Amino acid sequence: MSLLKRMEEHNNLKLVDAQSLSNGKNNNADLYQQLKERIHKRIVSEMSEEEGRSSNGEKLDQVHMDEMVIQYSNLVIDEEYLPVPESARKKIIADMLAEVLGYGPIDPLLKNENVTEVMVNGPKQVYIEQAGKLVLTDIEFRDNDHVLNVIERIVSPIGRRIDESSPLVDARLPDGSRVNAIIPPLSLIGPCLTIRKFAKDPLTINNLIGFNTLSENMADFLKACVSGKLNIIVSGGTGSGKTTTLNVLSSFIPHDERIVTIEDAAELQLRQEHVVTLETRPPNIEGKGAITIRDLVRNALRMRPDRIVVGEVRSGETLDMLQAMNTGHDGSMTTGHANTPRDFLSRIETMVLMAGLDLPIRAIREQVASAIDLIIHQSRMRDGSRKITQITEVQGMEGDVITLQDVFIFRQTGKDETGRILGSFQPTGIRPHFIEKLEANGIKIPNDLFWPRG
Repeated sequence: MSLLKRMEEHNNLKLVDAQSLSNGKNNNADLYQQLKERIHKRIVSEMSEEEGRSSNGEKLDQVHMDEMVIQYSNLVIDEEYLPVPESARKKIIADMLAEVLGYGPIDPLLKNENVTEVMVNGPKQVYIEQAGKLVLTDIEFRDNDHVLNVIERIVSPIGRRIDESSPLVDARLPDGSRVNAIIPPLSLIGPCLTIRKFAKDPLTINNLIGFNTLSENMADFLKACVSGKLNIIVSGGTGSGKTTTLNVLSSFIPHDERIVTIEDAAELQLRQEHVVTLETRPPNIEGKGAITIRDLVRNALRMRPDRIVVGEVRSGETLDMLQAMNTGHDGSMTTGHANTPRDFLSRIETMVLMAGLDLPIRAIREQVASAIDLIIHQSRMRDGSRKITQITEVQGMEGDVITLQDVFIFRQTGKDETGRILGSFQPTGIRPHFIEKLEANGIKIPNDLFWPRG
């Protein structure tokens, strides 16, 4: 029975205007959805047949698939004799292109450069982050299976899987955007999908200065620290911009050095020529074959790296990272979750103990104090902006305590009438102890960089 006849049976035969048909916000929403489902089935069927007719079994190319989606969308609409306005027809075709060749309802969000994060909380709730603020959209999926199909489309090409036996996964999109998915029974509201987007062109230090994430003096200081081969940690809370800052810092590494990057899902975008990118591997369906960050850090030490850059430390690999920093791999960098630089040091002790070795706390602290030179702490402010709030030197040990000294801080002074955070980046007036190490590497920093202004 055609869609038109079903409409007649419901005593609902009327011209559907472009607005209501395209957004499904009236009594014909179910009929609109049925039309899209019929188009989708037809397209999938035709594509399968065409691939089956191919003598060498090759997949259809992108241009050919685009043409087929447009052709069969128009064909099914015409066959239904449904009075669809031209603007609504275009919207349907765009939806079908996203459904068949893209990432379904969230495809336009992923293409929108102003959207920095997409959060799918079950099929009926989709949030985005825009200009640092969370916004609820009117986008919905049909049901749980619809969300699962999109998740499968993301994780399958990179060899990841998600099902009841493995209900959570970290992955990435082809453009490097970070993806996390979690499904029932772990999620009680249905499949959840979080996508952290990254700019097509990596941000530069000038971008961060323009965003008021740090000052020019801080930027000059950090460039000198990276060039001078200091071991650096970027700490901060979730969504504070740690990975972006790590990527910017990595751009200061000289091009004649061999860099090995290690991540759960590769997202760093280093522009140097000599970069080896390593990525972890989850266990297979039998629960075997997993390759962890710790495995990769150990392997990286055998790859003759000048620098090791780890996307994030969160477990026993922290011990291996500290040992690498202490055994000639100066200039290594990583990130970690923490609320303050001091809090990060406490977390390091916990993470080192997760390596399974019964080490005395003092021995761990001595390793930390000798390995790490600098902690850059970044925060997501209440107005949605990201700022480097502390640049802190790890000075050494005093008794059983690791001593820290802030070199730069962000001093908040209030808010303006729009709620924007006001404040300034200030040097503390303390000249870091590691200046001598930088000078030994040929890096000179003028003393007035550390003088407080005003």
